[in-house]
Amino acid sequence: MTVKPLADRVMVKLEKSETKTAGGIIIPDTAQEKTQTGVVVAVGDDKDAIKVSVGQKVMYDKYAGTQIKIDGVEHLILKMSDIIAIIE
Repeated sequence: MTVKPLADRVMVKLEKSETKTAGGIIIPDTAQEKTQTGVVVAVGDDKDAIKVSVGQKVMYDKYAGTQIKIDGVEHLILKMSDIIAIIE
């Protein structure tokens, strides 16, 4: 399935959060924080509003966007204003 975001929206592939602490303690899925970083996989067609490009790693607001699953992989569709930083 192919999904193309519209207007000023960006589709981000979610990164898995770390399941172990630095000390080696395993954190169960139910106790993990929601991830707030991902990699841009598609952008909308509003070139003036969108400031990121495909392949960039970004940080976004904690409860932003609409979560979807494409071919078993978690993605998030966000508005450009919900992206707060580019991680380099």
